[in-house]
Amino acid sequence: MSDTAGEDVLEAQIEQWRGFVRRRRAIAPPDLEEMEDHLREQIADLGSNGLDDEEAFLVAVKRMGNLDEVSREFAREHAHRLWKQLVLVPEADDGAGGLTRWRDLGAVLAFALGAGLAVKLLLTSVDDEFAQFRNLAFVVLPFLAGWFAWKRRVPWRVCAAAVAIAAVPALAVNLYPFETTSGPDPAPGMTAVLAFTHAPVLLWLLVGVLHTGGHWRSHERRMDFVRFMGELAMYLALIILGSAVLVGLTFGVLSLVELDLEPVLEDWLLPFGLPGALMVAAWLVEAKKSVVENIAPVLTRVFTPLAFLMLVADLVALLVNGPLTTVDRELLILMDGVLVLVLFLLLYSISARDPLAPPNVFDWLQLALVGAALAVDAVALTAMLTRIAEFGFTANKTAALGLNLVLLVHLVWSAWLLAGFVRGRRPFAAVERWQTAYLPVYAVWAGLVVVVFPPVFGFA
Repeated sequence: MSDTAGEDVLEAQIEQWRGFVRRRRAIAPPDLEEMEDHLREQIADLGSNGLDDEEAFLVAVKRMGNLDEVSREFAREHAHRLWKQLVLVPEADDGAGGLTRWRDLGAVLAFALGAGLAVKLLLTSVDDEFAQFRNLAFVVLPFLAGWFAWKRRVPWRVCAAAVAIAAVPALAVNLYPFETTSGPDPAPGMTAVLAFTHAPVLLWLLVGVLHTGGHWRSHERRMDFVRFMGELAMYLALIILGSAVLVGLTFGVLSLVELDLEPVLEDWLLPFGLPGALMVAAWLVEAKKSVVENIAPVLTRVFTPLAFLMLVADLVALLVNGPLTTVDRELLILMDGVLVLVLFLLLYSISARDPLAPPNVFDWLQLALVGAALAVDAVALTAMLTRIAEFGFTANKTAALGLNLVLLVHLVWSAWLLAGFVRGRRPFAAVERWQTAYLPVYAVWAGLVVVVFPPVFGFA
């Protein structure tokens, strides 16, 4: 092996080790840098004694000790720092770290204000409610992407490529001559609905490219984005629920003195509050990931057995609902939603797992969950193909069929890799890498539905 190839392999191994260490409680970025410097010194010393890069790396990592013990030691030694970093507003004696947090907080508030102004401008300048709805993601997500680009110092070429790709669905949903349904209350046709529901998926995965700092080929960076999505959903739900309680109480109190805040809610609180909540939730995830253990491990252990029972019940419902040709279309669409939810649960559980831990009971439960999802997907696919054979292709049926096929490939190979892992025949890293390697497939599929489906099906 050449020196360059050996260095590339070594850097890939160190990157994998760095990603694993980043998950540990109380090991902040400066701690990680110090540990990595120590690891590289160990590798250099071992290399000077005749070991090759791979042998030196393995010996050096072993000498670093058990990372769980290292994590607990850091927590004991730096408990005061851990709790101080949980405070949103830095203290006066925090020095450079406090200035950095003030800068980050100021930046995210500026981006949140920009997103609110963009939403307000959209609502005031566009009268068509459907046009407002289909463009909402295009005026909010660019600010989240911009904040990641600023925070990660993403190269301008990557930013320009992301903007160019995002412009394609934006133009498609706004310039395509979509048809509307006939009747007293015209509504958008199916291709229009498919386009504006799939466009945010493509935009969100482009946000993920900027979240990785432009290193979108990196397995570890993609998995970080998966973790970010799970944590963001939790923080955002808590912020929205808490805000709803506060707003409800305020409305109740002011209604007693005959003050109507509904115009204020519609004109200002919602346009600025919802994108602001998204930005603040994203900032909280980023700010706390180094000092607080992710909530994903707890949630996945609670919801995985519940999701398995739900899938079994759904499978029974599909099988006893009569001939597959009579299965309700709304039921099949709902099944797609259930499968997507199960897939998210699988992703978050995999992202939260210690890749070096041996197989356990929870891994077998994950395999059972994937098996149940495969059974539901197979029955749903059979029903869809039966309906298509009888009634022909439509945009909606084709989109549902395509999504089920994409999910089927993802779940089949996940089940194969998980089965190999629980039987001790392959490492857990193979399961992880498959999840992140498959993410671009969803972006490609969403792009096809947005750009290709409308003209193929006559914009109906």
